[in-house]
Amino acid sequence: MRAIPVASAALLGVGALASCAPGVVAGHGDHYVMSVGYDVLPSTIAAGGQVSLLVDRDTSGCRGRVTVSSEVFDTVTIAPRSTRATALVARDATPGAVYRVTFMCGGLGAVKDLTIAGGRPAGPSRVPGGVHAGAGGSSSGFDLGDVALGAALVAGSLGAAYRFTRRRTASDGA
Repeated sequence: MRAIPVASAALLGVGALASCAPGVVAGHGDHYVMSVGYDVLPSTIAAGGQVSLLVDRDTSGCRGRVTVSSEVFDTVTIAPRSTRATALVARDATPGAVYRVTFMCGGLGAVKDLTIAGGRPAGPSRVPGGVHAGAGGSSSGFDLGDVALGAALVAGSLGAAYRFTRRRTASDGA
C-alpha cells in the first residue's frame, strides 16, 4: 500500500522540476517548436533588406532539408549539407511590425521573430523609463540569499515527502 504515496511524491517532484525548466519548447499547431539551433540575422531589418537564415546542425539536431517561411519573404530551402540561406524581405513590409519566421525540419519546427525597422512598434505603447528587462539568465541580480532560500525549500519538500512515505500506521503492524 506504499505505492500510492511514493508515486504521489515522485509526481510532485517531477512537476516541480518541470516548472523550473527553461522554456525552449512551446506548442505550435501540431508540432513542437524547438527554438535552439535556428536564427534570423539580423533580427531587425528595414523593408526590402536581406536576412540570413541560419541552422546550427549540431545544436538543432536537424540533418535534413530545412524549409523556412514567413509572410514577409518567399519560402526558402536550406540544403541538408548547408547551414545558411538568404531571403529578401518584401519592400511593402509594415515598419514596426514583427513577423514570424518558421523553420521546418522533418516534423519539428522552430519559430523566430523578424522585426521591420522604422515606425512605432506594433502593440502597446512604450512608457518612457519603463521596466528594465533583458537581464534574464545573467548574474546581474544574483542574490545568495534567494539561492539559499530556494535550496532550503527544495530540501524541505524532499524531506517531507520522504517522511510521509516512510510513516507507518497502526495497521502496518508497527
